[in-house]
Amino acid sequence: MTANRSFRVAAVQMNTQDNKDKNVDRAVELIRSAAAQGAEFVALPENFNFLGPLSAQVDNAETIPGPTLSRLATEARAHGIYVAAGSILEAVDGKEKLYNTSVLLGPQGEQIARYRKLHLFDIEVEGQVQANESAIMAPGDEMVVAHTSFAAIGMSICYDLRFPELYRSLTLSGAQIILSPAAFTLYTGKDHWELLIRARAVENSVYMVAPAQFGKYSPAEHSFGNTMIVDPWGTVIARAPDREMAVVADVDLAWQSTVRSSLPSLRSRRPDVYTL
Repeated sequence: MTANRSFRVAAVQMNTQDNKDKNVDRAVELIRSAAAQGAEFVALPENFNFLGPLSAQVDNAETIPGPTLSRLATEARAHGIYVAAGSILEAVDGKEKLYNTSVLLGPQGEQIARYRKLHLFDIEVEGQVQANESAIMAPGDEMVVAHTSFAAIGMSICYDLRFPELYRSLTLSGAQIILSPAAFTLYTGKDHWELLIRARAVENSVYMVAPAQFGKYSPAEHSFGNTMIVDPWGTVIARAPDREMAVVADVDLAWQSTVRSSLPSLRSRRPDVYTL
């Protein structure tokens, strides 16, 4: 890991539907588009290979390794890049419930890290949005920081974004970039998405890479989109409009070091007074 190196990352925005083969084909196309733009690290959104009713999600879950990740591993090898498989629903032999799982693949197609979503999206905003992920999913039980040749990568998924303790813990464990693949609802996303992504970046002086779902995937379900990459100062350095695409930005770890030196909030913490 070279602390002063600049490298290019891509965040992919998708409008995933209920046809897994077509969704994975589209993800592959967007990975290739990102690689053609010089990206050395490509991040996909949450549920990139399937979105649909809960019952259909169960039917489309996969073991890891499995066919979806095999396709992505082929692309990682072909382009010599890292691919963060935003999330898929992971089936585990002998377990009734699924995991919402993100996998980081290396440039040889190897699995570097696996993260299972810690915080499940169980909410009800009357007349607006209702979700009950815990009906079919189990929460993970491990925080993950993955080490690559570029930087240390913290892993999170969607609703995790509302729990700043996780992001501070990832940072204190060495994360320089934190991934937040998501499928934020339109109702919550319009008020909270950018606010939370930029806040997590500023609080921890980290790069936030936030690939997202956008648009409708059922008559009543609409994802907010606004895929973005945010630097340690909280500046949005790349943002996607409402279409499927890969946005790219250059991550500069020297700039991150400058931010952390000039505004040393991490060093100014008072763990003698409060936890984290």
